[in-house]
Amino acid sequence: MPDFRNLPSKLPTAKTSIFSVMSQLARKHNAIDLSQGFPNFDTDPKLKELVFNAMKEGYNQYPPMNGVPELREQISDKIEALYGVRYKVDSEITLTAGATGALYDAITAFVNKGDEVIVFKPAYDSYEPTIKSNGGKPVLVQMKGKDFKIDWQEVKEKINNRTKMLIINTPHNPSGTVFTKEDMQQLEALLKGTDIILLSDEVYEHIIFDAIEHQSASRFPGLAERAIVCSSFGKTFHNTGWKMGYCVAPEELMKEIWKIHELTAFCVNHPMQKAFAEYLKNPENYLNLGSFYQEKRDKFLKLLQGSKFTGIPAKGTYYQVLNYAEITTEKDTEFAERLTIEHHLASIPVSVFNFEQKDNKQLRFCFAKTDETLEKAAEILHKF
Repeated sequence: MPDFRNLPSKLPTAKTSIFSVMSQLARKHNAIDLSQGFPNFDTDPKLKELVFNAMKEGYNQYPPMNGVPELREQISDKIEALYGVRYKVDSEITLTAGATGALYDAITAFVNKGDEVIVFKPAYDSYEPTIKSNGGKPVLVQMKGKDFKIDWQEVKEKINNRTKMLIINTPHNPSGTVFTKEDMQQLEALLKGTDIILLSDEVYEHIIFDAIEHQSASRFPGLAERAIVCSSFGKTFHNTGWKMGYCVAPEELMKEIWKIHELTAFCVNHPMQKAFAEYLKNPENYLNLGSFYQEKRDKFLKLLQGSKFTGIPAKGTYYQVLNYAEITTEKDTEFAERLTIEHHLASIPVSVFNFEQKDNKQLRFCFAKTDETLEKAAEILHKF
């Protein structure tokens, strides 16, 4: 038998994702799962019917590598209507295996050994391992304060001739904060005159509250010319298990992304692409999403009134960060585990996303759940 125990690892310090850890713990202890970011209600029956119809009509073989033309056309129309820029249907849009697939393709296409990539912490946990597996170095910038603001002067000081890429995420997971127009303008000014690539993770673009407007990188000419923008149908249409996402980028960048995409996924689910192409023709299917989730957020926060959990209302995403400092001095990882095992409610400890795992006594709760689930969760939290 060969001995593989001492084989060198490309990711020697990588651990099991916190999402997997907490979801497994939730299942083991029959806990209400507000940890991993997925809705516990069904996707639109009309959309499922469109998928079934596409299967019956024979769209069951390989689609074009970058996606079916009619879906790329709808994506281009949507972006133009919302953000005022039109991407070329044939050369600047690619359907991917979820937004994570788009992020992987983009980082792998451009990051080489020794390249530096600026990442804002707390950060979604796929960025850094992908950078490292390609020989790059994540350069970490911690977001500041209870409202997770960015110190752009600190970012400026981190940029040097080794900086290949900068990654942003708005609306932001896990904090629920949203980049402002001023943030994007400062970033635009900062990158002007450089060859730095911007990777903009915008999977929650339609889940935004309180009449705030999403500031896509596509809106800003100085960003759009260097930006790879990633989005997700799964987050938007309550079907994360379908793993359907896409990215848009200038043609010269997309040519390199295709080289990786063709070797990894090559293409993604054909009948689902046909279904989304039809479903996107009605903008109400995504434009009403913010108000739908704002009701969920407001209900969850109202249910928590009078408890010892505190937090600034999320401005976007379907996550609410809550502070528990008035309850216990336990580490957030320990408290999250105890909350799951003893009280049967699963959440995500925010420290795992922070620079040097800084513990601010915060847990992230997903409120993309039925009202009944949110009510049961709030009842548990009131016990503390």
